[in-house]
Formats: sequence, C-alpha cells, structure tokens
Amino acid sequence: MPMTPSLPDIADRGLSVLFCGINPGLRAAAAGQHFAGRGNRFWRVLYLAGFTPEEFGPEDGFRLPQLGYGLTTAVARPTARADELSKAEIHDATAQFELKIRCYAPRYVAFLGKMALAEMTGKRDIAWGLQSVGFAGSHAWVLPNPSGLNRSFSLDALATAYRELRVAAALR
Repeated sequence: MPMTPSLPDIADRGLSVLFCGINPGLRAAAAGQHFAGRGNRFWRVLYLAGFTPEEFGPEDGFRLPQLGYGLTTAVARPTARADELSKAEIHDATAQFELKIRCYAPRYVAFLGKMALAEMTGKRDIAWGLQSVGFAGSHAWVLPNPSGLNRSFSLDALATAYRELRVAAALR
C-alpha cells in the first residue's frame, strides 16, 4: 500500500468539535484514514463517550461532520510515534495550523494529548480538559491521546474524559 504524504482533514466550517491528533501514524497515512492503527482506541472511545451512535471504524470517518465533529492533525508528516517529531517541527507548523483552525472555526478544538498544544503555545503547565485560553478563536480542550502506545489511560478513563467534552459541547 503506497504511503500518502499526509491525511486529508475531515472537517467543515463551524463544527461543534474538531479533534486534533498530533500527526498521522504510518498505518493511518498508508490507509489514507485517520486513526487506522490496530492499537488505536479513538473510534471505540468516541462511541463509548457518546459522540457516535455506533462504533465507527477509520473507513467511517467521513461521517463525522454529519454529527458535528471533524478530524485534523497539527503536523502533517506521518511517523510511527509522535515523539519522532521534533519540537521545532511542531513549532514550525503553528502558523499554518492556527490558520486552519480559524478557517474551520469549530466551537472546540480538542487536542489529543498535550504535546502539540504545549509546543505551539510555549505553555508547559497544561491540564486535561477545557483550557483557560482558547486557540485560534476556538475553545481549546485537551484529551488524553487514544493511541495504543498511551497505556496511562484505561479505556474507561478515556471514555470518561471524552464524554466530558461531549457534554460541554452539547451545552453551548
């Protein structure tokens, strides 16, 4: 399967939540579908948190905007692990990413993990959940990364964190 240079955004203007991965994984880039890695728990967590009516798979990602959600990445370059990105590479992607968020104008941009937001803002003390400062005109929310490599969070803990965002987004 040939490698694609990046993944296309699955987004429309004015979505309730735009989920933002750090960058595409190699398997996702090769498949041309977000969160296609075998160990990635994103689709399961989205369902358990109530974002989707049934458990979607990577091939169903195109359906998210119909529900008010979307997918993007902070950095376009695929890697096996997000820690293969340099801090400079994430920092260099900031202006383009901010422009993308301003263009899509979601109510919430949900960063999957703290890494991208920390490098893009220079802020190191980032808490989980709603951030006190927005990002590019949207409310910023930080969720645990659902990667199978992130075993600090159980499936239940991930679902609980994501559910908090779903509830908050529904209230606005």
